[in-house]
Amino acid sequence: MTKPILDACCGGKMFHFDKSNPLVLFMDKRHEDIVFMDRGKTRTLEIAPDIVADFTNMPFADKSFNLVIFDPPHLTKGGDNSWLVKKYGRLSENWEDQLRKGFDECMRVLAENGVLVFKWNETQITVNKILSLISYKPIVGHKSGKLSNTHWLIFFKSR
Repeated sequence: MTKPILDACCGGKMFHFDKSNPLVLFMDKRHEDIVFMDRGKTRTLEIAPDIVADFTNMPFADKSFNLVIFDPPHLTKGGDNSWLVKKYGRLSENWEDQLRKGFDECMRVLAENGVLVFKWNETQITVNKILSLISYKPIVGHKSGKLSNTHWLIFFKSR
């Protein structure tokens, strides 16, 4: 293991304080520069992961990381030119299976006694629906954002 932390869906690394942190392996299925209009202004977003891969099929050995950050797309609806879809991505039509596989992969690559940080926005799908899809239970969680729609959940992988 060369880096102890994996961000499995890094996107534009928006919540990272250090977007080039040497401890983090940044992964995303996209690598692109996006230009879009937002409230009348031209915005740019750079998605530049260290490795391009899908969170449902990660190219890592079992138990490779001490900390995994899982912030998958939370949208199922939205047009191809929607700035939200461009910024955050969109789940597949089979999003339940996609997210279940994503959690399974995150837990597979997470070392024993490792921590999984899961971030989810409930705009289209509730966090309770997500939790009903998986067998893993969070240790703690926190709601944030203007409407408390964003949830941060912490999972622990015991031996």
